[in-house]
Amino acid sequence: MIRAFAISVIASIGAIIAAMTIKRIAIEDKNNETILVEAKEVKAERSDDLVKRSVNLGKAQLEIAQCDITKERTDAIVNAANSHLAHGGGVALAISKAGGHIINKESQEYVKEHGPVPTGGVAVTSAGNLQVRYVIHTVGPIWGEGDEDKKLRDAFYNSLVKADELELRSISFPAISSGIYGFPKDRCAEIFFKTVKEYLEENESKLELIRMCLYSKSDYEIFKKIMKEVFE
Repeated sequence: MIRAFAISVIASIGAIIAAMTIKRIAIEDKNNETILVEAKEVKAERSDDLVKRSVNLGKAQLEIAQCDITKERTDAIVNAANSHLAHGGGVALAISKAGGHIINKESQEYVKEHGPVPTGGVAVTSAGNLQVRYVIHTVGPIWGEGDEDKKLRDAFYNSLVKADELELRSISFPAISSGIYGFPKDRCAEIFFKTVKEYLEENESKLELIRMCLYSKSDYEIFKKIMKEVFE
């Protein structure tokens, strides 16, 4: 009986190990010191599991996941908004519908008081019915308008700044500007990863989890490929 139990335990451990691939990656930080990070890819075994890959950067975990951002439970989610915070399509519409009327109401009040949000800028509202504390709205660039790389970098960077101002521990992003705004997805991925790395090197951040939430498998695969290129 004891032998059978031991075999069962070993089999269970083997199944867990088989479901996770762990690889150590050496990268250089801003002081040119080589540090080790772990990249993990976890394959979903149940429909409610996330397909994800993560890299540990100091105290923070940078993660990409195939998921629905309206169902996230991080402290905040980022909304890919327009300057007038009129959430009429794409990710913005999905977030405002899931969160309820309060998000639109507070967005309209913000614009009335402060004016339109500039490209790369941020605004904050409560989250209504969502399972997060805040929605950080940021305006990404439209592909072809000029200086798009810097504007997208600012959208990611300023969202992280706001998260730390709010003393958050976790945040989830969509792939800003890569939908109806036409920003190339691979370029968006590279800017996202490099911006997060830059931010964590330059600031004493309290963030412990920074997640890129990708709805489709194809988008996830693009970000996974670029993540490997940036951090290996």
